[in-house]
Amino acid sequence: MSTRFLVSNEQEHAEGIAAAKTALAQKRCIVLPTDTVYGIGADAFSPQGVAMLLAAKGRGRTMPPPVLIAQSATMDGLARDIPDAARKLAEAFWPGGLTLILQAQPSLTWDLGETRGTVGLRVPNDDTALELLRETGPLAVSSANRTGQPAALDVDSALEQLGESVDVYLDGGSRGEIGDDVAPSTIIDCTGEFLKVVRAGAISIQELRVVVPEVLDLGQDAPGQDA
Repeated sequence: MSTRFLVSNEQEHAEGIAAAKTALAQKRCIVLPTDTVYGIGADAFSPQGVAMLLAAKGRGRTMPPPVLIAQSATMDGLARDIPDAARKLAEAFWPGGLTLILQAQPSLTWDLGETRGTVGLRVPNDDTALELLRETGPLAVSSANRTGQPAALDVDSALEQLGESVDVYLDGGSRGEIGDDVAPSTIIDCTGEFLKVVRAGAISIQELRVVVPEVLDLGQDAPGQDA
């Protein structure tokens, strides 16, 4: 049975964080607020949890979820050969709506799907998400919706789409007004010779180029499906 916690309430906040930690430790899924849209999360190091996340969304292994972390210092434990330009972007825009695709550390014992040896990392700018990440470590997180449906901007929408496939719902309020087009995180591929924007989002190409002028824009303004 799913449980919902209103994180603006001090008691429910503490209970919700504790319940989320328990669910994640049991290889189950939770829903949490981020600074972009609501996300469905699982322990990044639990193949069972990640499989449940993908199943809840109706999504295959060819679309692996990105990983949320609590601080940029965690990046080196999860990724290798990180370009200096990627570090500059992380320093400028984390916490925030920027996902960096990097070469994953080969020694990691995780299974996020068919990643081709890469991992997408982000530090979200949301107090509840950061508190939970500090308690749990890295979480695999995708937008809290069924694949092909609009991303959830509030817990009601996430609950309607994901139902009992999620154990704990952390309600942090709306991420925007009804009908708003809330931008997902901007995704940058940092694994090649040049950094490339592969999904436009919360951070514009103009803002990125203030920090790293050589960032390429592939013009792929795809619908947002990840937090």
